[in-house]
Amino acid sequence: MKLAVWTYEGPPQIGAMRVAASMHGVHYVVHAPQGDTYADLLFTMIERRTSRPPVTYTTFQARDLGRDTAEKFQAACRDAVDRFKPEVVLVGASCTAELLQDDPGGLAKALDLDIPVIPLDLPSYQRKENWGAAETFYRLVRAFAGRGRGADRERSSAASCNILGPTSLGFRHRDDLVEIRKLLEALGVTVNVVAPLGAGPADLARLPDAGFNILLYPEVAESAAEWLKREFGQEIVRTVPIGVGATRAFVREVAALAGVDPLPALQSETQRLSWHTRSVDSNYLTGKRVFIFGDATHAIAAARVARDELGFEVCGLGTYAREFARDVRTAAREYGVEPLIADDHLEVEDAIAAARPELVLGTQMERHIAKRLRIPCAVISAPAHVQDFPARYSPLMGFEGANVVFDGWVHPLLMGLEEHLLGMFRDDFEFHDDVQASHLAAVSPAGRAAAAGPHVEAVPDADADDGDSAATWSAEAEKELKKIPFFVRGKARRNTERYAGERGVDVITIETLYDAKAHFGR
Repeated sequence: MKLAVWTYEGPPQIGAMRVAASMHGVHYVVHAPQGDTYADLLFTMIERRTSRPPVTYTTFQARDLGRDTAEKFQAACRDAVDRFKPEVVLVGASCTAELLQDDPGGLAKALDLDIPVIPLDLPSYQRKENWGAAETFYRLVRAFAGRGRGADRERSSAASCNILGPTSLGFRHRDDLVEIRKLLEALGVTVNVVAPLGAGPADLARLPDAGFNILLYPEVAESAAEWLKREFGQEIVRTVPIGVGATRAFVREVAALAGVDPLPALQSETQRLSWHTRSVDSNYLTGKRVFIFGDATHAIAAARVARDELGFEVCGLGTYAREFARDVRTAAREYGVEPLIADDHLEVEDAIAAARPELVLGTQMERHIAKRLRIPCAVISAPAHVQDFPARYSPLMGFEGANVVFDGWVHPLLMGLEEHLLGMFRDDFEFHDDVQASHLAAVSPAGRAAAAGPHVEAVPDADADDGDSAATWSAEAEKELKKIPFFVRGKARRNTERYAGERGVDVITIETLYDAKAHFGR
């Protein structure tokens, strides 16, 4: 175990909580100390839920460790059932409470409650959030799918399906679901059940009635979909409809399983990505180097769209989801890059710096990394910030999702181009850092600092290296350095300082800068 400032996934009980919060009639009792009850904030502050998730914590304290914490857990179970009247109770322990070995499943079973109790064995020190979500959903499906189903009960229709995988706190899951429903409606395919999002135990019981299952998010629902296929013979639609090509393939795959004509859905597409990428304005995009990192589903889909639909060059591909490392490695071979399987953001940052991409597609972590490296970035995967749960309709899947992808990925590049142009004209006589803006009642940065008073410190140069190089830069060399494009300026600074250090140069001049450029350019 490592102490980290950032983490791509929480412990597995967060995944279980995502599933519980997605459903109705389900309550999750977590054996946890006070410090492990932070998870409510993920839903109320990040996803902007109007209510807290259906979770009860035992919240034992240090002084309780000398007494019977098992009794405290049982009391919490009884209180939760009496107060919330759920149809099923999930029980488990947080990473800290796991060390107590109180066995929440056995303790809950001893209560002899009049509703089903599903114990969750979620090893916090070996597994992570997405695995916890998948395991929880799998346990619920196994407990309820087909329950009360007569032996002679037939499926409602071959042209009916279940949509599996969307959850609370999922990246754009809410809007993806709307887009997928539109496609299925155009095909004449009915949706039997969507789960976990919006489903209850009775809905899970109806899962076997559908003709097939659509697996939208394998990280959450693959194990449950595979079990349904083994038990009830339901085929699985595995194509993830992100991008124009994948959406068309998804429509054809669904149509083939449902026995319907795909043309109505294909002819109804409203995507503009294909036209935009062929337009003159988008010639700037061709061949741009892009580094991609996220959960496996979104990372693999993003790489395909980046290369095949936007004309980018994939220079890096990776995931933090070790359970899907094989899929990412297979995709990486297709793009001729070394796969990055890591959950350490510092390792990811090193890989991005080494690849020197012109665009990063990643998580909230990569947004921070790219900002430090002065590289444009778009978020394509959880973990995400509150701004990645927009109030507007903003899917990633389907034909409208293709439009969102184009805007979300291209605009950071265009803004990066604008920043590059700003740098090129930084020293123009009427367009430089110290000139007063012609269209605003503003003063120069130096004037603002003076007006604010002596307590305000000057803002350091954003391009300054934090290293401990002994060489100093002359004013003329610093001025010349700023003419270098922003996305390689940091590397030019480091190489020049390394060159100067190896030769005992104390003051870096313009000549030193160009000598270093010639040296490293050989």
